[in-house]
This record gives sequence, structure tokens and C-alpha cells, in this order.
Amino acid sequence: MQVETSAAMDKENNLEHIRTIPVIVSFVIAGFIGLFSETALNMALNNLITSFGIHETTAQWLTTGYLLTLGILVPISGLILQWFTTRQLFITSLIVSIIGTFLAAIAPTFSVLLIARVVQAIGTALLLPLMFNTILMIVPPQNRGKIMGVIGLVIMFAPAVGPTLSGLILKSLSWHWIFWISLPLLIGALIYGMYFMQNVTTPTKPKIDIVSIILSTLGFGGIVYGFSSAGEGDGWSNPIVIVSIAVGIVSLILFSLRQIKMEKPMLNLSVFKYPMFTLGLVMIIIAMMTILSSMILLPLYLQTSLALSTFAAGLLLLPGGVINGLLSPVMGGLFDRFGPKWLVIIGFVIITGTMFGFTSITMETSSAFIVGMHIFMMIGVSMVMMPAQTNGLNQLPRELYPDGTAIMNTLQQVSGAIGTAVAISILSSSSKKYMSGVTDPENPINQLLAFTEGVKNAFVFAIILGVIGLGLSFFLKRVVVKQGE
Repeated sequence: MQVETSAAMDKENNLEHIRTIPVIVSFVIAGFIGLFSETALNMALNNLITSFGIHETTAQWLTTGYLLTLGILVPISGLILQWFTTRQLFITSLIVSIIGTFLAAIAPTFSVLLIARVVQAIGTALLLPLMFNTILMIVPPQNRGKIMGVIGLVIMFAPAVGPTLSGLILKSLSWHWIFWISLPLLIGALIYGMYFMQNVTTPTKPKIDIVSIILSTLGFGGIVYGFSSAGEGDGWSNPIVIVSIAVGIVSLILFSLRQIKMEKPMLNLSVFKYPMFTLGLVMIIIAMMTILSSMILLPLYLQTSLALSTFAAGLLLLPGGVINGLLSPVMGGLFDRFGPKWLVIIGFVIITGTMFGFTSITMETSSAFIVGMHIFMMIGVSMVMMPAQTNGLNQLPRELYPDGTAIMNTLQQVSGAIGTAVAISILSSSSKKYMSGVTDPENPINQLLAFTEGVKNAFVFAIILGVIGLGLSFFLKRVVVKQGE
């Protein structure tokens, strides 16, 4: 998106008065709570199915609706960032999140809970791009790796502890308490942010192009909905899935053509002229597809093939998430000193190696092996995500920061939906193929063996992604940003 302020005007907006640490802390607190509640509810799906008397595919809408809202709103966040001040957007995102959390806590029916999840997603869709854009504005390039690492800690640690903490809550309390516990923390984050948050940009209020917004909504929304729906029911043979993805692709093509022709586009696609941004974006997409496909496969494997409880499964996956979060600031410091190339190369080697390890799992695989592989995978992810993202955004001029953060956040959501759908479809088709070759398909053991075989084959998809990412990482170059840019 074309921002009307020039680099000179940016420099006139003296940012020396900004209290950097309190501003970042405000985002860290708000982001942690928001992302915690996002994954915490996943562990309660069985409770919700029983409580509301709904089908599994209906319950899945709590996730699909959340992703769909993000897919629709995050692309236009670049426009929103230029219409409102930092404080206005931060406070609005927290108030919206609080309203959504309160609605979820008191939800008497599934419909109310679904609406609450959509409201929560609106808050998250406002907060995440604002957080990244603000950091790019107030943190000097030579320190961005370390700060992005702290943000990475929040982004990975919160979803990692969400299932475990919700498992503890569900052992003695109802699912409503997942939201009741989050609510006062969100209110505290709002009060803290109202006191410390400062404006770091001046709104330029560019013209709103309704056609672009409609095309963006149909494009990203159609793709996210289509791929999310492919992971349930009839899968890829479902006409709704095919039509949604087709509408999404056509709309995105029309959207892109319109942005290229517009003098002041809603989303400035010239960011793709910067090679390290484009390369970093592709590697972020690959990493997100790998990690999110693994995060849906491993809990299913642990609970089905190894017959573990949801709480036990959450505990086994907790160390990897915690270590990933703790390593993010460390990787940020290494990025600031040495650049991204070798961090990302080693990261993809580790990720690909662990995916090979997961293809060897059986019904007798030990929990220690799964924990170890998961830890190594998350170490690899910490070496890829933050360096690739920060290096890519560093190459953009200031006026393209809103567009770069909007595109990166959007495609992370889209790639997550695609990775999850492909993994589930491979699992399903491989399981059916296995069952077609057994003499006693009604035998529960054969069904478990078929499921395990499906999980193993789905990890082959992750291996392919890892190899592609590894190959691309050799072309990565450090972006040197001049002081003041």
C-alpha cells in the first residue's frame, strides 16, 4: 500500500520520546493472553461436543471461524494501520478481545460461543500486524533480531502452554473457566497498555477501495475456508471445498491485478520486488505449514495410537514449545551478530531430520522419543522463523512496513490452513489404503495400525517441505540496513 508520508516525514516524527520497553511489554502481555486462549480451547473440543450435543464437524467451526476471520481481516490491516493511531488500535483490539472472551465465558449455546470466537479473532487480527509494524518503527535495525526473538517467545510459548494449562483446568473445572481465567488478565493488559502505549505513526487516511476489500475478502477467505473444510467430512471431494478454493484463487488474481494498476493500492504488492522479503516469506510459509501440520498430527497420534489422555498428550508436547519460546530471544541475538543464513540452513536441516524421525513411529514408539523429536523440531523452527522474517522485513523501506507485515501475517494464516488440510487428507487417504489391504478391517488393532500408517505418511509431506526450505535457504543473504532507515 502506498503510504503518503515520505521517509523525511518519518524522520520528523521524532521517535526518541517513545518508551520502547513499556510499549513492547504492552504488546507481549496482550499477545500472550490472546494466543493462549486460541489454543487452549482446542483441548476442550470433546467437552464442547458433549456439552452442546453437537457433531465433531460442527465443533471444528470454532477453529475454522477463527481462521476465517483472520484470513479476511489481516490482509486489510495495512489499510487500518494508516487510518488510526497506535493507541487507538491497541486499545480497540484489547476491548474487542475482552468482549469476545466475556461472551465465550458466559456462552449458553454453541452459536454464542462461535460468535465469541469470531469477536476474539477480530481482536487478534488487529493486534498482531500492529505489533510487528510498531516494532519495525521504534526498534533500530541492529537490535530488531533480539526484540523479534522476544515476540517469538510469546508467539510460540503461549500456544504451547495453552493445551497443557487448559488440560489442568478441565480436570476440575468446566471449559468456561478457560475464558474466565483469561478475562482479568486481558483487562490488566488493557489498563497497562492505556498507561504506557504511545503513538508511533501518524495516520495518513488513504482512500478506501471497496472493490479491493471485497476481492481480498473473497480471495483469502475463500482459500482459508476451502482448505479448512477439506480437513473434515468428505475432504477434497466436497463441492464446497472445490468451489471455495476456486473462488478464492480467481478473486486473488483479480485483487492482485487491481493492486498493480492502482496508483494508491490497498495492499502494495511492490514488496515482492525485494528479493530477501520474498525469500523470507516463502521460508516462513514452509515453516508454518510444517509446524502446524505437525501440531495436528502429533496430538492425534498420541491420543489414538498411543492411547494417551489429552492432558498427558499436552504435557508431552509442552517441553518443545517452552524450549522454542526460550530460544527465540537467543536466536534473535545470534541473528543480530551473524545474520540469518547459517541459522536458517541449520534450522531446516534439523526440521527435515526430525520429520524423517517421525516417519519411523509405530504403536510401540516411546513417549521419550516423541518428546525428543518434538524438542529438536521446535529448536529448528526457532532458527528459521524469526531470522527469515526479520531479515525480510528489514529490506523494506519504512513506507512499506504496513504492507509487509500484513502480507506476512496473512500468508502465515493461509499456509497454516493449507498445511493442516493437506496433512489430514494424506492421513485419511493413507489409512483407507492400508485398510483396503487387510483381511480383517473390523479388527481394532488393524484400525490403529492404519491410523499410525496414515500419520507416518503425512510426515513425508513435511519432509518434502523441509527439503524445499533447505534448498532455498542457501540463497539467503543478510540485509544491511543503514542507520536511520
